[in-house]
Amino acid sequence: MSIKSPRIDPRVVRTRQLIRDAFIDLLQEMELEKITVNRIAERATINRVTFYLHYKDIPDMVERMADDMIREFHAVLQDIPNEPHAETSWTILVSIIEHIAEHAAFYKIVLASKRIPAFTDRLMNLMVELISSRAENRIASLTVTSVNVPKDIAIWYGSSALIGTIVYWLRSDMPYTPLFLAKQLSILFRLPQNAAE
Repeated sequence: MSIKSPRIDPRVVRTRQLIRDAFIDLLQEMELEKITVNRIAERATINRVTFYLHYKDIPDMVERMADDMIREFHAVLQDIPNEPHAETSWTILVSIIEHIAEHAAFYKIVLASKRIPAFTDRLMNLMVELISSRAENRIASLTVTSVNVPKDIAIWYGSSALIGTIVYWLRSDMPYTPLFLAKQLSILFRLPQNAAE
C-alpha cells in the first residue's frame, strides 16, 4: 500500500521554483556568502515576506533544496521497474545520469562549480545507500575477495568515484551523452548492461 504525500498548492510550488531559480542564477554570479534574501527576492520577483513564508533563512532554504533534490532522485528511482538484480544496477545508473543531465543547470552549479556541501553530502549519502543496498554483493565479490578490501571502503570508493566522474562531466559541459557515460561507468564498475540498451 503506497502512502500519498499531501498535495501542495501549485502557487507554493511555483513560488518555490522562482526562489530556487533565482538562487541558482545568483550562484552563477557570486559566492554563496554574498547572496542575501533581498537579492533572492528581487531576482525571483517576490517580496521578502514571501521568501520568509517558505524558508526561515538562506541556510534553511539550501537544506530544504538539498532535501528536495534527494526526493527527486528517489522519485526517479521509484520509476525503475523491478528487474533482475544485474539489470537493476544498470538501469539505476542510466536513470541517475539522465536525471542529472535533464537538470544540468542546477547540478552544474550546486555540485560542479560551487560544490555546496549540503548538496554534495546528500548526494554522497544517496550513492552510498544505493551502492550498499543494491550493489553491495557485487562490490563485495569484485573487491573484497580479490584484493581483501573491506566492504565499507569499497562502497566509499565506488560512490566517490561515481560522483567525481559526474562532477567532471558537468564541468566539461557534458561532452558525452548520459547513456554513453553510463556505459563507460558500467565497464569500470563491471556492471552488466541491459541488452536492450
